[in-house]
Amino acid sequence: MAKERVVFVCSNCGAQMPKWSGRCPDCSQWNTIAEEVVQPERGRKLAVSQHNPQALDDITVGEDARTPTGIQEFDRILGGGMVSGSSVLIGGDPGIGKSTLLLQVAASVARRGLTALYVTAEESPLQLKMRAERLGVTSGKLLVLAETSLEAITRHVRRISPQMVIVDSIQMVYKSDVPSAPGSVTQVRECATELVYLARQTGATVVLIGHVTKEGALAGPRLLEHIVDTVLYFEGDRFQFFRILRANKNRFGATDEIGIFRMQSDGLVPVENPSALFMNDAAQSRPGSVVTAAIEGTRPLMVELQALVVPCAFGTPRRRVTGVDLGRTSMVLAVLEKHGELQLASQDVFVNVAGGVRVSEPASDLAVALSVAGSFLGTRLPERTIAVGELGLDGEPRPVGQTDRRLGEAERLGFTQAIIPARTVVSEGLKLRTIPVKTISQAIQFLERS
Repeated sequence: MAKERVVFVCSNCGAQMPKWSGRCPDCSQWNTIAEEVVQPERGRKLAVSQHNPQALDDITVGEDARTPTGIQEFDRILGGGMVSGSSVLIGGDPGIGKSTLLLQVAASVARRGLTALYVTAEESPLQLKMRAERLGVTSGKLLVLAETSLEAITRHVRRISPQMVIVDSIQMVYKSDVPSAPGSVTQVRECATELVYLARQTGATVVLIGHVTKEGALAGPRLLEHIVDTVLYFEGDRFQFFRILRANKNRFGATDEIGIFRMQSDGLVPVENPSALFMNDAAQSRPGSVVTAAIEGTRPLMVELQALVVPCAFGTPRRRVTGVDLGRTSMVLAVLEKHGELQLASQDVFVNVAGGVRVSEPASDLAVALSVAGSFLGTRLPERTIAVGELGLDGEPRPVGQTDRRLGEAERLGFTQAIIPARTVVSEGLKLRTIPVKTISQAIQFLERS
């Protein structure tokens, strides 16, 4: 009779090895290897597929391929709503609002006449009921199951046939024939795989809540992100009032969409006008503050970029950025040194995006440059002026995509003029005055004394 054997599994990549090591040889991560007990295989029978090959043109997509949840920002992230038989993994820091949001989503789905099953593996039904009363969640179609056994969860899902299943959280669910403890690499992998198969077989949308590590990545093997259809991350500080839901992977929609929510006493409320959220009276220009128009997914966002330039008190100047890429900011500072003739080598430079949002596209280069120059020179842009454009290494601002949508959003919020690259093509319907610039030095000249 075969005996149990002990293997060592990396919690980051899932690699197995015969002995313990301080560093995983596959992913090079330190202190991620844990001992696991593996039982011998016992003649597992392979399932015979009942599906036959068919032509791609013969496959039809019905109008009911997506089911809206009723929460607009959540539907935006999913690509328009829930897809039958899909699996979604959502992660975020503790206390950021994952369970709160999904309880609201489940209640909204239930109010639309569909059956939603909320599997709470971390809380009791009484605790969940207390939160539901605080959020004002009431629905007879919303079912609650306090269970950690995967076999029991699967049995109830097949019996009830809900349209949506939420598992909170996947790290607390265990499979009885796997000897590892709940939350281990083997348990998380096996349970997640079974739930993904369950979604395919029953047509339900399965949403898994996952814990994150101290680095902010989803806990468990990387395989977990590969087997699900959609991976969502909750971003933001739990001590602030807003949250950002971002898609890192989506087989049924775009991965550059974001959903923005405001945390209130009665739960998470979708933000209808996110541009106003990330600007703090930004139309009144100040030294070191420049507004730009960023594109996140399909929507333009007006964000305020702030810079602070002060003389270096120590030998090495500091470069600290929040919300923008450090490498790209360093490039912008080098361009200002070379082509803007600003002596920044002996200055500490701090760059921040107001409101905590993250801007990753190059269209914010010109705004970063003007905010740094404004703080260094003690100057500012004219009132109700934005800056949009990429910055090349030769000091020339370069055009960016979707300029009309960016400027249209700025015009809607009351901005009257925009500094843009000289080669940018703008539609004639905009009333916003555009100021084309050919060099970064020319853009700096529009800064005025406060």
